[in-house]
Amino acid sequence: MNKEVVFISGASRGIGTAIAESFAQLGHTVIGTSRSEFKFENKQDNLIPLALDIADRSSINNCVEYLKDNNLKPSILINNAGITSDQLFLRMRDEEWDNVIATNLTGTFNLTKALIKNMIKNRYGRIINISSVSGLMGNPGQVNYSSAKAGLSGFTKSLAKEVGSRGITVNSVAPGFIETDMTSYLEGDAKEKLINEIPLKRLGSANDIADLVVFLASNDASYITGQTISVDGGLFMY
Repeated sequence: MNKEVVFISGASRGIGTAIAESFAQLGHTVIGTSRSEFKFENKQDNLIPLALDIADRSSINNCVEYLKDNNLKPSILINNAGITSDQLFLRMRDEEWDNVIATNLTGTFNLTKALIKNMIKNRYGRIINISSVSGLMGNPGQVNYSSAKAGLSGFTKSLAKEVGSRGITVNSVAPGFIETDMTSYLEGDAKEKLINEIPLKRLGSANDIADLVVFLASNDASYITGQTISVDGGLFMY
């Protein structure tokens, strides 16, 4: 893979950090973002942290100007930023729905639209959306989150058909239960019960996701587009 500029939203922890560090170790210039100021623990010169709210289009416009001013035009985009606001549907407040959709789905639209133009101009690009097994199989208490992540599948397929002729691939990765802050609530009997439902009998690691993302961004995956690939230990098969 040539040395590229890689842009990753939601890179301050967990899966996002693992993806950022994997690309940086390969020598790529990596811009990682989070809604608030942060620093990468691994302080490499090619790891650049930025504050960015992908639900705020003015924030994205400012980010695009920064990229132009510093000659950082991404050819690889990883849409990883996401939030949860779990609640049973009958108790779900309007803002719990709106905030999750605004970040997880509309935020992906906002960021992709802002960064895809340069890819189209250069007739090359990789767009990888981080979805979730919840978007494939549903999950009680996550009507908002599952809806947003399911929407990414349609987004991925439709965009892949539009930009494939320009040398741009668009794929989605659907993690299952991964050992991150977002699954730290699992403990005791609840965690054991979940693990027993996973054919591989373990939770995944952030590097399990990062390895697939790096592959999908590589030339080895140049004939893969419009796909949603599960990384869930066999939890959901379809």
